[in-house]
Amino acid sequence: MCTPWQTRFLLAFFAVIAALPLLGMPHLMDRGVQILILCLFALSLNVLTGQIGSVSFGHAAFYAIGGYACVILMTRLGAPLWVAMPAAIALGALCALVIGYFCVRLNDIYFAMLTLAFSMLVWAIAHKWKDVTGGGDGFVGAKIPDLLRDRTAMFWFTFAVVGLCTFALRMLSNSTMGRTFIAIRENATRAAFIGVNVRRMRLLAFVIAGAFGAVAGSLMSLYIHGMFPESAFWSESGRVMIVVLLGGMHAFIGPIVGAIVLFLLEVSTAKHFEYWPFVLGLILLAIVMIAPEGLVARLASLRTRGLPRQESGHA
Repeated sequence: MCTPWQTRFLLAFFAVIAALPLLGMPHLMDRGVQILILCLFALSLNVLTGQIGSVSFGHAAFYAIGGYACVILMTRLGAPLWVAMPAAIALGALCALVIGYFCVRLNDIYFAMLTLAFSMLVWAIAHKWKDVTGGGDGFVGAKIPDLLRDRTAMFWFTFAVVGLCTFALRMLSNSTMGRTFIAIRENATRAAFIGVNVRRMRLLAFVIAGAFGAVAGSLMSLYIHGMFPESAFWSESGRVMIVVLLGGMHAFIGPIVGAIVLFLLEVSTAKHFEYWPFVLGLILLAIVMIAPEGLVARLASLRTRGLPRQESGHA
């Protein structure tokens, strides 16, 4: 559920991102696009992990499906963007429906392992089906609309799409459906007892997560003018899971905070250290030890703990 202060954070975040083109530094716009896509990717996963309580280790599959489908449709079939991107999202949702049909029959670690298995299946297809996907070299040199070849236009297109998707996911979080998801997360047995079709709702959450994951993948394929099989690999699913856990899975803005922190850590450590994944791992380990519930929950608890002191100081 997105609380009022989290809504204020969202507005501030998008205001800061929107100000990046005004600074006249092209590389900052590129960073902004990458952060926005990672935020949307993490928000899509959090529909499963944070809202309904199903941990997926294969969410990158839908990210890759959306990305590949979008650029393949535009490049090989000559489809315009307004056809290719919705079709890619629909394919991501359809694949999520098929995969989710089998996954939601299982719980806990079995669910997680099955999602990982399906993700590796998608990776294998992307890696081996060279005639369509380009194989291990990836699908490169995609035909992108001329408008989106401009850095500023790509920035504002990504900003608009991610903004609309974030607004839609915020509405979902605060809706009756979102509250039903949380009820299932807290106690699936009790939710079923009061008449909730738990399996159907878990499948619905899986499809929604897959569709928004495909949106993020489509944006990334447009940004890099192609797609690579590594986008479906288990490490990509692990990365976005770290983002969600880092920010806090039970807060709507948690994935956004996690995406910002992880991205900045990756950029800063890669600049100064050759073995930056090792350094990044140590930093993340320290953060998890200090705030196992996520950075947002930790900051919220510190903020709440500080209120009585402020009030007593005014007395």
